[in-house]
Amino acid sequence: MTSTIEIHGTTDTRFDGLREDLATQLGTGEELGAAIAVDIDGDLVVDIWGGYRDAARTLAWERDTIVNVWSTTKEITALAILILVERGLVDLYAPVATYWPEFGQNGKEAVEVRHIMSHTSGVSGWDPPFVPTDMYDWDKSVELLARQGLWWEPGTASGYHGQNQGHLLGEIVRRVTGKKLKQFVADEIAGPLGVDLQIGAVEADDDRIAEIIPPPKVSVDLSSIPVDSPMMRTMTGPVPDANAANTIEWRRADLGALNGHSNARALVRTMSVISRGGTVDGVSLLSEKTIDHIFEEQARGRDLVLGVPLRWGIGYGLPEPATLPYIPDERICFWGGWGGSLTIMLPEQKMTISYIMNKMARGSIGSDRSAVYVRRILEAVAGSR
Repeated sequence: MTSTIEIHGTTDTRFDGLREDLATQLGTGEELGAAIAVDIDGDLVVDIWGGYRDAARTLAWERDTIVNVWSTTKEITALAILILVERGLVDLYAPVATYWPEFGQNGKEAVEVRHIMSHTSGVSGWDPPFVPTDMYDWDKSVELLARQGLWWEPGTASGYHGQNQGHLLGEIVRRVTGKKLKQFVADEIAGPLGVDLQIGAVEADDDRIAEIIPPPKVSVDLSSIPVDSPMMRTMTGPVPDANAANTIEWRRADLGALNGHSNARALVRTMSVISRGGTVDGVSLLSEKTIDHIFEEQARGRDLVLGVPLRWGIGYGLPEPATLPYIPDERICFWGGWGGSLTIMLPEQKMTISYIMNKMARGSIGSDRSAVYVRRILEAVAGSR
């Protein structure tokens, strides 16, 4: 059964079909609440939202609603590192131990910053026992990561650093700048760009945060997965819990891989730094030379953790048609969050796309819904040339 859901916000006439797509997904119940934004060289050609921010459907998704964007947060954390690269404070090809000496133990002396950025470091999770709430204790979390050994040889393959990448990169930020990651993002990214974006969320924003609806449960036979494999160790160190995102403890934590809170409008402006050559409305964060690092391929093949073909540059995913056929195999970088959110940067078109939602779909990379929206956007742009 389909109901009529009002879509708020504005679209260029080229994107009327996208507006209809969002209304359809909301009307059928595939979506609960969602927002989509598209920026083309500083022109916000799409800024739409609709639906509800709670499972009970009593609270409308509003213009300033924000939501936990899961691994879309990794794009923000990667941008923080690239800003330090731009300033000459971090070398992507230097050992992590250059900045964080304690990390260079137990065989990790040769792990480079780029290896963490491209999920090839060999440290894709925490050795058990480790539970989600342990991530909230920053000092404990990074001390454990510094102590543990490698799960595979760095640089030889990717193994998605699903929950710990923010701690690994965030500790580099802290050692270099003296600031915690969430503070660096506030001071050096959100503030200068004037965007509604933060790692975690402050108490004053609790009332406008959309409730996360966990994805449908899937029965998975784990008996064939070796207990000492990177996949099993990462997925159990710790076991992900979607419901945690609705807790106050989660919101107050500094989880640079997982708990960014924002909306599509803010994300599309933030990540347009990459699409627009490093400068947004006079705020210069990156040079073209630093942006070029993103497209230096670091790994391509079946990811040791997610088990699907992935292609990684430095800090961002690069197109891999076998896994995400709706993202063209061009000079594009992207990543998204658990449940389907997605932000895509297309520098050759100076275009940035962002989609966020609160009802999680199955899977870790994109969803059927994100495929519908991205295809519609790309078709609209291609048809207007």
